Amino acid sequence: MAEKIKKNTFYTKYPLSSVVLYNGSTILHFLLGGAGIYLSFSSWAGPLLAVIYLVFAFVQMYLIMPLTVCSRCPYYKLENGRCISALNLLSRRITTPGLPHDFLRRAKGPLCHNYQYLAALIVPVPLMLLGLVLNFSVALLVILGVVVLLLVERFLFLFPKVACIHCVAKHKCPNAAQMGLNK
Repeated sequence: MAEKIKKNTFYTKYPLSSVVLYNGSTILHFLLGGAGIYLSFSSWAGPLLAVIYLVFAFVQMYLIMPLTVCSRCPYYKLENGRCISALNLLSRRITTPGLPHDFLRRAKGPLCHNYQYLAALIVPVPLMLLGLVLNFSVALLVILGVVVLLLVERFLFLFPKVACIHCVAKHKCPNAAQMGLNK
């Protein structure tokens, strides 16, 4: 029988299953968000908005984050370490280490990474709601429901129970502080 993992257990190397769960739900969220936006608007607007959204979502998560956030995160310098997204491994290949005290900046300013990340997660929802008003379809309603469930899953389960609770940076991270996990 598997031993229950304690809340105060820190992972220097997240289990591969957690990394796959995190990235799988992120990629699924982005792809379904793009599909929902595509279906929301007829003619040229749907495909154009879907492409803009998908480029924004994937670039901010898998390029901007490793360049601006991950290089300052404690996982960047951990020998054989792997964070929940494993983006510290990508970051090591594409950028030099940043200053650790700059890690806190991820949540400061109107264009900070936290707001960009939230935008990538939330923007499809109001666009799909508008799409339901303009072009109701059962497929769009189902996609909207799944995207909302993925959003709820991320904030009520994935972050507090799988990711942030075991993070070595949780005492410094503004995201963990907002969830009360930095104590």
